[in-house]
Parts: sequence; structure tokens; C-alpha cells
Amino acid sequence: MKLSIIIPCLNEERYIAGCIDSILKSDFNKRDMEVIFVDGMSSDNTRSIIKKYQDKYDFIQLINNLKKIVPIAMNLGIRASKGEYIIRLDAHASYPADYFSKLIYYHQKLEADNVGGVLLTEVKNKTNIPSAIKNVLSDKLGVGSSFRSGIDQISEVDTVPFGCYRRDIFERVGYYDERLARNQDIELNNRIKHSGGKIYIIPSIKCTYFAREDFRALAKNNFDNGRWNILTAYYTGKLKSLSLRHYVPMLFLLSILIPLFCCYGVSMVVLVIYLTTVTIRSYQIKKETTLPYQVISFIYLHFSYGFGSLAGLLDILLKYLNQPFIKLQ
Repeated sequence: MKLSIIIPCLNEERYIAGCIDSILKSDFNKRDMEVIFVDGMSSDNTRSIIKKYQDKYDFIQLINNLKKIVPIAMNLGIRASKGEYIIRLDAHASYPADYFSKLIYYHQKLEADNVGGVLLTEVKNKTNIPSAIKNVLSDKLGVGSSFRSGIDQISEVDTVPFGCYRRDIFERVGYYDERLARNQDIELNNRIKHSGGKIYIIPSIKCTYFAREDFRALAKNNFDNGRWNILTAYYTGKLKSLSLRHYVPMLFLLSILIPLFCCYGVSMVVLVIYLTTVTIRSYQIKKETTLPYQVISFIYLHFSYGFGSLAGLLDILLKYLNQPFIKLQ
């Protein structure tokens, strides 16, 4: 067995069939691969859809993840897998036919510890709000990461989405940190880098990720991302477990909130500069949407992320005050 593909999932009935269909179109020899879905006991039709494919393809497996969170799913999948190479995928995405073969080719060519490609953001419903969300998640002012906004040449980076690892990397640096409901891939890649490992992004390798399609879902997801940025640093005891860009939304928000108590005018200046910047950028990138929706997408993304980080700080403060902290599912 050469390749194990591990896919954590939970309530993905809208996307799971498309994900599996794209895997089935792969040019990689199916006799040399296994596809392991690790499901957090989905309450929709996700499991029944996977089982229908299982009936037809013996290389598809389904494992239960009673604790639901992704790092536990990945560790269950890795321990159950047999492949020399392990690729972590997302059910919310689809993959071109050469995705797996290219990842392994470049892994070997570059003598890498992890390789990944560019993540193209897409939406199924191309109306104003979903399109605005897609645009902001594909722009550096929105997300700041090269794997979402694109890159021109093969580059060494801190992290990649849906990475390809050799099995022995987990023996060297350890498995996924099961305390982390978010950022588990970033934290693992941080350990790889600090062990002297090499992580590369390959611009010719692309997959399509389907974004959330309403502002509420966008805000919830990014609030959780921001919160877990702080909690990741707390649990690992390392501020460098994440990059500086992960803390920028919180620092921006503090630059508005703190002066409110002493110098109201400073807050207004910062806010005006911010709104001017995102309005100009929204005008430049808006596609299949309107300028107001594009501006609002930036605001939802940045502020929900920033407030999430502040919530993470509050969680830590409450812990030290011996009050109820967080309960991981």
C-alpha cells in the first residue's frame, strides 16, 4: 500500500459525494491507495452516502470519531492506515485527477517532509453574498496566506493545506495535538519546521475548496479560528506555534478598542483608514457581487476573527481565575 488518504468529516452531505467523485477520477492506481473517512457521527446523510460508495469500492473505509474533532480523526486515520504516504484531505473540497500523483512526485523530488498546493476558493451558489465571501477568502488582505491567494513558484513555507507526508514524520515529530480543535495542521507543520523539516507549496497543484455561503457562517468559522489561535499558543506554550499574520486581526481590533478609553479620535482615525483600505480593495477584487457586499465581507471576516482572538484571551483569563474554562468536545 503506497498511499493513504484520510478525510475527517462531519455533516457534509452537501459536499461529500463531489469529494469522493473527484477522488475516484484520480490517475493514481487504486490498487495502491486507500481512502479513510473518519466521521464525527454525522447526523445528516453523510454516512449513508459514504456507505453507498463503500459497497462499490473496497478501498473506501469509514471509521467512527466519537469525540468529533479533527486532530482525533486524523490520529485515528493514521493509526488505521497502511500507506507509505499519507495525505490529509477535506470533505468540503474537490481534487483534480493528478492531485495525488503530483504531491508524491514533488515530495520525492524535493526530498520534502510535507508538500501541498494552492487552494482555489469556490462557492456553489454564485449570488452576491457567496461571491463576495469567495473573493475575500481568495485575497491577501482577507486571509494573508499564499496557499489561498496564489503563488508563482515553488517555495518553502510554514504550512500548506491538505498536505502529503511520509508516514515516518509522525514517528519523528509526533501525531496531531488532540487538544486543538483548530489549527492542528499549522501546529503540526510548526513542529516539522522546528525539527529541521522542509515544507513546500507547489503552484501547479491546485484543488477547489467550497466556502461558506452566508455572513453568519463566515463569522462563526472565523471567530472560532481567531479564538483557537490564542488557545493554540496557550496549549503549546509557544507564541511561534502560529505566524504573526494569525494575530493581526486581534492587534487591529485592539488598536480601535483601547483608544476608546483614552483617545476616542485615534480609534476613529484607525477605523477610517481601515474602511478606506477595504473599500478600495473591494472595488479592485469584486466579481459577481456588489461593492457594499464586498466591503461587508471584509468587515465580517476581520472583526469576527479579531473578536474570536479576544475571546481566547478571556478563556485563558477565566482559567487562571479558577472559573469554568473551555470544554473540548
